[in-house]
Amino acid sequence: MWLLPALVLVTVIALSIPLSRYMAWVMDGKYHPPRVLRWFEERVNSGPQNWKQYTIAILVFSTLLFLYGMTVLAIQPVAPLNPRGLGMLAPTTIFNSVASFMTNTNLQDYSGDVHFSNFSQIFFVIANQFLSAAIGLCALSAIIRLFRGERLVGNFFLDMWRVLIYFFVPACLLISTLFIQSGMPMTYQSSVQASTVEAGAMGKTDDGQDKQQTIVVGPVAAVISIKQIGTNGGGFYGANAAHPFENPGAWTNFLSMVAMMLFPAALVLMYGRMLARFRHSVVIYGVMLFMLVGMIGWAAYWETFHANPGITAHSVSQAFEIPSASAEGGKRAVTLPAVAGLPVEQHLGNLEGHELRFGTLACPSFASITTAFTTGAVDCAHDSLNPLAGLSPFFGMWINCVFGGKGVGMINLLLFLIIGVFIVGQMVGRSPEYLGKKVGAREMKLAMIALLVHPILILMPSGLFAATDWGMKATSNPGPHGLSQIVYQFSSSSANNGSGFEGLGDTWGFNANPSPAPESRPLDIAAGLVMLFSRYLPIIAPIALAAGLGMKKAAPFTAGTMRDDTLTFGCLLLGTILIIGALLFLPVAALGPLAEHLGPIPFGG
Repeated sequence: MWLLPALVLVTVIALSIPLSRYMAWVMDGKYHPPRVLRWFEERVNSGPQNWKQYTIAILVFSTLLFLYGMTVLAIQPVAPLNPRGLGMLAPTTIFNSVASFMTNTNLQDYSGDVHFSNFSQIFFVIANQFLSAAIGLCALSAIIRLFRGERLVGNFFLDMWRVLIYFFVPACLLISTLFIQSGMPMTYQSSVQASTVEAGAMGKTDDGQDKQQTIVVGPVAAVISIKQIGTNGGGFYGANAAHPFENPGAWTNFLSMVAMMLFPAALVLMYGRMLARFRHSVVIYGVMLFMLVGMIGWAAYWETFHANPGITAHSVSQAFEIPSASAEGGKRAVTLPAVAGLPVEQHLGNLEGHELRFGTLACPSFASITTAFTTGAVDCAHDSLNPLAGLSPFFGMWINCVFGGKGVGMINLLLFLIIGVFIVGQMVGRSPEYLGKKVGAREMKLAMIALLVHPILILMPSGLFAATDWGMKATSNPGPHGLSQIVYQFSSSSANNGSGFEGLGDTWGFNANPSPAPESRPLDIAAGLVMLFSRYLPIIAPIALAAGLGMKKAAPFTAGTMRDDTLTFGCLLLGTILIIGALLFLPVAALGPLAEHLGPIPFGG
């Protein structure tokens, strides 16, 4: 049963080592491009930039990407490759979708196969998945150069070119080919008509003829390859990786898991190679791997070895009162009817919401990996996870540095690292140091700003929506599970993850939709704003931090200097992450998944 996660981890470790060497070789400019590619590079390279110019380039590029996305989605009704005649989405849905894809979040308050034409899939989804995914990797490369003491950190547009042409395009061509060979659609056709096995299963036409089934197809393999390689997560279909066209079988499920892990894992080792401190990066890699294994093991234990309490037989009807901000008197009455013994075999654990084509352990493994690596793709319903199993994806998004996305995960870990060495320095009475440079008040302020943005942008909107009709009327479950649905939405938005607990009424759909979810507009706007602020503030502050630290003179190495390539340093880093993470998020975990596990209502009723 443990073969799948073990095989995935071994494969990623084996591939990330040589890949990190190749990535460092490219980002350090030690390669010799062919003449055709060199011609393009000379034109995108606008000259060396300092850290401020590099940061401004990121912001300007992202602004143009936002305007581009708004334009593409707005013209969907009149654009080509739209034979189904799909109309324009609601304005708030367009804003949310554009903010989502330009920030590498890919939270989808729409269903791709229902609301997007092939034009939008190609020119909005695929284009953003390539471009937004490269920004974090470029930012990490700039931070590494700053840590090396370089005043000029390269050129953002040249770095973007390198990431796209030498990393993403070759990897996606390979993965797409394997996906197509496995049966994944790849076509400009928008839909096909098929006769169902059971005649009339789709109903009858006005003249009494059996209706055919409409099957939506398109450039699925192209979307899914960069969706996984770029840790994007936005699916072609609403069911995401649980859809048989988006994930045809166990082989593509394995490839999807490896693809989303490969570049973030290699980036950690690339960090050490570019700094000439490979053993230091191995320690960081080990800490991240330890947390990842813990996430998978925790989710698997509580999901695969524990039955679903919602369908466990109980002969007596039970009534409860639970707190509710939208109910009169602040409490809502919930009745849990008697449940007879159901013919459901539960020796394999909770199977509700699982895609069983991939095996019983695939769901908790995929759920842990997709949130650890901030991808957001799903091959099962996270909303159906046992409460404590659901803590694993929450942990991955809250900590946001268990490998994380491409570059951003490593950047987030550096914040914990800086804080950790500062705390230890204060405890032993020495000036804190990192990479031989003194960590001062300026570095600590920037690290704390970048670190606190994440919990603030999760907890504040979650509290607002949990206390008002915006959230309470949008949840599909009362009590702790309803709170978890709200918190998951903003955790996913702030972590640039994009997966959903689902159950929230957050879909307006087409602008002409006569019956949209009534609370979808505030959810669209709030989540969109969280995605924007959570993406760029935690990138800008660490770049400024690295610029200040890199300019300092190196302190002499003495007997009292703490080494950063030892097991002790790894334990320090792990302890810092776990303690700070617990201080920030344990209260909301106690109100959500922990309270739901303790009952008395299974799965919130």
